Amino acid sequence: MTALEAGGGDPSGWKTPEWTRQKDDAFSSKTDIGTAIFSVTSPGATVLEDGKRAAAAARQFNEYCAKLRDSNPSKYGFFLNLGNLVDVEPCLEEIRYSFDTLQADGVVLFTRYGRHYLGAECFKPIWAELNRRKAVVFIHPTHPYDDTKVNKHSPSPIFDFPHETTRTAADLIMANNLREFPDCSIILSHGGGTLPYLIHRIAIVADTPFKIPGKTVEDIIEDGKRFYFDLALSGSDIMLSALLEFAKPGHLLFGSDFPNAPDPTIERGVSIIDGYEMSPETRKSIHNEAALVLFPRLKEAYEK
Repeated sequence: MTALEAGGGDPSGWKTPEWTRQKDDAFSSKTDIGTAIFSVTSPGATVLEDGKRAAAAARQFNEYCAKLRDSNPSKYGFFLNLGNLVDVEPCLEEIRYSFDTLQADGVVLFTRYGRHYLGAECFKPIWAELNRRKAVVFIHPTHPYDDTKVNKHSPSPIFDFPHETTRTAADLIMANNLREFPDCSIILSHGGGTLPYLIHRIAIVADTPFKIPGKTVEDIIEDGKRFYFDLALSGSDIMLSALLEFAKPGHLLFGSDFPNAPDPTIERGVSIIDGYEMSPETRKSIHNEAALVLFPRLKEAYEK
């Protein structure tokens, strides 16, 4: 919060809610969440334009979350946070420190940094390091570069965030990142934005002069299926139908968006997911089995 205030507040227009461990525990208890994986949402440390200050803020967040995790390792986990990815070397240093020393469960990246989406060539060294570590990579949207609001009722998280997720996912597909760095397990937040709905349209680029050499329509669709999808703010029959049809088995994960989404919104979404018709195996996978594959350190706690 201090870094956010120092950087002028959230440029997306969203009011940043207060978070405390006590509030988080109460929410987890009410929602029957056994393990909370903490991550910083956008803009995170990147709200600080000075690279050194951003890196210091990211380090402070990571060390704080590591202490939370250490207080109850089966109840808490965390995704390490980074400064601006354009500052490649400081980010690589933080990745090494947070994985090797703090034992982070994964890393959170935002959909873009400056004008660059995540498939940009300048980010290849970061992807290479994450791939070497077989990292879980959680992608959360941030506001678009052109942040013109549709109207006064539509801050970026309401309308633009799902589209930004789709843009960076498409960029990763077209840059061939999912095949070049296949050992990264990439989670798209909010049901992957509009990717499950638009993937077939994105794939027709293979039939046009803009095609990617060596990539067919089928290749592009298959790359889209490599992603994992969390179900935060995705509790609707239409979204669930699309995701269950599109995602590979074991690639759907529970997500809450707490505390940024209002409690009634989260509760309504969870209720719809709980009431949606699906096989018992799929429901178990969404609730925790898919997550235990991604985070094997938690298996022991859940198998007791």
